[in-house]
Amino acid sequence: MKLMMAALAVVTLMASCSLTSNTTIEPKKQFVLGNNEHGSFKVKMKNVSSQPVEVYQAPLGGGRHSGRTVQPGQSVTVKVQSNTALIVSNQSTDTVSVALKVTGDAGLSMGYNNK
Repeated sequence: MKLMMAALAVVTLMASCSLTSNTTIEPKKQFVLGNNEHGSFKVKMKNVSSQPVEVYQAPLGGGRHSGRTVQPGQSVTVKVQSNTALIVSNQSTDTVSVALKVTGDAGLSMGYNNK
């Protein structure tokens, strides 16, 4: 089911230059946006859950940078460079949700990883 939802989101992104989504992340998992070759994009994200989430960028060549904690109810805007993934990490033991609005490059992969 999650794979189908991620595939649908990718198709939606390819059909337009923006995507709005409410994304649920299970405990101790990560949502990965843009783990493929792509141009730059921007994400407006609001943490709509009761637990904080961690957000950082991971270039395809390795490493990570620009990490921050997003508290419940807090909104952030992240500009992501070409060929860099945005990782939203749920370190809690509760399921969390984030509201996302993505603009920019339309060819972004999406998926979930275990931490």
